Amino acid sequence: MTATNRRALLAGLAATLSASVAPSALLAQQPEPQAAPATPPQPRFGFEQVVARAREIASVPYEPGPVLPEPLSRLDFDAWRDIRFRPDRSLLAQSGTGFRMQMFHPGFLFTRPAVVNVVRDGVATPVPYSAGLFDYGRVRFDKPLPVNLGFAGFRLHYPLNDPRVFDELISFIGASYFRVLGREQRYGLSARGLSIGAGVPGGEEFPMFREFWVEAPAANAERVTVHALLDSASVTGAYRFHIYPDVDSVIDVFATLFPRKAIDKLGLAPLTSMFFTGENDRRFHDDFRTELHDSDGLMIHSGTGEWIWRPLRNPRTQAVSSFVERNIRGFGLMQRDRVFEHYQDLDLNYELRPSYWIEPQGDWGEGCVELIELPTTDETNDNVVALWAPKTPLEPGREFSFGYKLTAMLDSSDLHPGGRIINTYQARPKALGSGEPVTPGARRFIVDFAGGDLEYHLRQPDRVEIVPSIAYGRIDRAFIVPNPKTQGFRAFIDILVEPGQLAEMRAFLKAGDKALTETWSYPWRAEG
Repeated sequence: MTATNRRALLAGLAATLSASVAPSALLAQQPEPQAAPATPPQPRFGFEQVVARAREIASVPYEPGPVLPEPLSRLDFDAWRDIRFRPDRSLLAQSGTGFRMQMFHPGFLFTRPAVVNVVRDGVATPVPYSAGLFDYGRVRFDKPLPVNLGFAGFRLHYPLNDPRVFDELISFIGASYFRVLGREQRYGLSARGLSIGAGVPGGEEFPMFREFWVEAPAANAERVTVHALLDSASVTGAYRFHIYPDVDSVIDVFATLFPRKAIDKLGLAPLTSMFFTGENDRRFHDDFRTELHDSDGLMIHSGTGEWIWRPLRNPRTQAVSSFVERNIRGFGLMQRDRVFEHYQDLDLNYELRPSYWIEPQGDWGEGCVELIELPTTDETNDNVVALWAPKTPLEPGREFSFGYKLTAMLDSSDLHPGGRIINTYQARPKALGSGEPVTPGARRFIVDFAGGDLEYHLRQPDRVEIVPSIAYGRIDRAFIVPNPKTQGFRAFIDILVEPGQLAEMRAFLKAGDKALTETWSYPWRAEG
């Protein structure tokens, strides 16, 4: 199919999905017919139309779409941020709903504008770009911008924290990225619609949402629905997001993918975050703020029922950890540490960054939760990715559907009833009260377990024991002591590893045959 034919196909599909693009105005330009047959009613917009469009687009070669005018593409971050949507022009207000919508102006890194539609009474209408929607601040352009410019994305507002104030609830901007907030939360990590080739040599492919449809909520509606069309060189997809604002805001996500080519490394429900320094990784410590991270651990609920906690790190080189699973029950990048004194940042509020917890809907089959950690020298880079990688590659011509629930939360303690890891430290071993000699070359890891039934077991602590294991190394000794400060137990694990070798450690606490805690999982490479 030629590029011209492809554009014709896309134009036809756009006309089908946006049937209310001023039809009366278009008819007014035509001479009145002498006798016109009855026009069949246009189908009501629905998710099935987005699916049909994704299927059709997947049948033709990928085209990235138009690029921005040069004055917009050369904007730096500060200039782009100075262009703000005028709050008095917010959309959705006329229906009496508690939701409001504002648009992001294209520019800076956001060079592929998207079309945004509003759906009312089953009819989808594109939101036309207009310079009057924005306050451009100090930014000036020599010539007027094109009237068909489009938008970098959009955000929805809702009275999350105060019934009188419209707070930002969710934003969609940049590739397939989106971020959502619950009550008293501040933006930190991001979610994505899809990842392709994350952590693979040769570079990652970033699919993008090229068009959105926002269903105008009714008055007193407690949810809002967003549809999105995803497109890239390898795949197209239709997405539906049911968004429920609350103390812990929830998004129900459903998607159908149509691969253009075989995809060996697919990432479902990918999460992207930042970890610069923390209690377990103090490689960078020349700052009065002792911890700087949007997330401090990966949590997994395995198909067997085991809970796993993997503290995040800022490695010297890219590191990939895989947790092989079948029918995974849940995973997420979590911010457990909520103590302001650990961050001491009055502006960035790291202690209020949300955790995102993913719960698959249906059986996701075989695959692995993959954690990718990249080195970073400051706190401005998102250097952590977590995703579900299906074992079976996607093949062209075979559609693939999946769904999941994403919850944005501050307190994740009620996700599972067992004890949790609340601290991880490491140091050179020192002899404790036992007077046992320290093995030369050993490394000590200190892990605090708290919660669950651990306070109960403090009354008879000798019934509790640690179950440690290690791959590619040797455990020199491991023991626990009661920790009355946390109403739990502190574990000490000394290991010996050959220089340059990467060891994988695991440990949990039990009483008799009953596991009392989640499993601590941590990699460590001995210096060569």
